[in-house]
Amino acid sequence: MLDKLAITGTDVWYYFVCKRRAWLSIRKVFPDEEDENMEIGRFIHEYRYGRNKKEIGIDFIKLDSIKREDGSWVVMEVKKSTKYFYSSYYQLLYYLYILEEKGIRAKGELLFPEERRREIVELTEDNKIKLEETIRGIEKLAYEPIPLYSKKIAACKNCAYDEYCWSEV
Repeated sequence: MLDKLAITGTDVWYYFVCKRRAWLSIRKVFPDEEDENMEIGRFIHEYRYGRNKKEIGIDFIKLDSIKREDGSWVVMEVKKSTKYFYSSYYQLLYYLYILEEKGIRAKGELLFPEERRREIVELTEDNKIKLEETIRGIEKLAYEPIPLYSKKIAACKNCAYDEYCWSEV
């Protein structure tokens, strides 16, 4: 069984992309770190924002970068593309939610350097309700004794859990 459940931003992201992937992540079954897509993501993050890197860990979350702008905190999350925009949006909302719980009010920026795009994200009462529903869904999923069955979806094409889901036992 799980010890105290510590939901990460990655868990939130996975929850919207693939529930099986979220279950594996919560259980600390890590993806193939040498997967090409994982390496590309790390490269983009380092290449585009390496000199400005201000990654900060707070409890069980890692913020890509945080800065002060006009007297306010801005949390930045770097992504390879907008393909999973909704997942990325809720991941960043989760970071803002955790910070707010700690008494830190912040705004967010989703950065897509390869597309030269930036989206502003703010934690509102409406999206906080949806986020809290998501957190409850992740908690419920986490306590399932086995992962959901493998099911081919579009996200499987570039998934670093590919061998785990589709290898013959």
